[in-house]
Amino acid sequence: MIRALLALIAAVLFLILTLPVLGILFLLRKKHPVGVNRVASKMVSFIFRLIALCATVRLEIRGLENVPKDTAVLYIGNHASIFDVILTYPYLNRPAGYLAKKELRKVPILPLWMDLLGCLFLDRNDNKQALQTILTAIDHIKAGESVFIFPEGTRSKTGEMAEFKAGSFKVATRTNCPIIPVSITHTADILRKHIPFVKTTKVVITYGEAIDVASLSNEEKKHLAPMVQAKVQEMLG
Repeated sequence: MIRALLALIAAVLFLILTLPVLGILFLLRKKHPVGVNRVASKMVSFIFRLIALCATVRLEIRGLENVPKDTAVLYIGNHASIFDVILTYPYLNRPAGYLAKKELRKVPILPLWMDLLGCLFLDRNDNKQALQTILTAIDHIKAGESVFIFPEGTRSKTGEMAEFKAGSFKVATRTNCPIIPVSITHTADILRKHIPFVKTTKVVITYGEAIDVASLSNEEKKHLAPMVQAKVQEMLG
């Protein structure tokens, strides 16, 4: 219980105490978008590392050398907990915007930081809006900004991956950016299975070899979702 409270207090204090900085970043954003994104990324990475420390997560990261440093990529990972974001974000080779559910917009202050980081909000019940969000993600890739998507559409509550939604992969097929499959283990064991208690947990995050979408045939691109899901499942195994 104490660890959960420490993690929560760290997050709340960050959101409150950094409000002046947040305002300054928004004022500077138009003239210095790259610099503002870099500062915001470093600040959010710091608080995410602190939350992981409070939660006593034992983290092992494998395969970061598989992620290209000179081009935007589409990260595709399995999803079981909010800790999937907290643990992956600070260690990416370059900042990436995450595709998030629109309900997070209701959390005070948090959506402002997410906006600075290039995150996108998806309405899972509105197909038209969902398509627009995917089109915006395509624009991000074209502008050289990586995108991280959990294509199951929601967090797994059983430990088994749900079917990857094909729409997420339009980001890659429309831009020919590399896909990085990501497997994440045991994040549900940190908190969700024990709410309100936090359990010391070993988490392994593995970044697989990049999938060269540009070299795939049209037929292979049609089956990209199950192909990548099979790869993530193999990495989890």
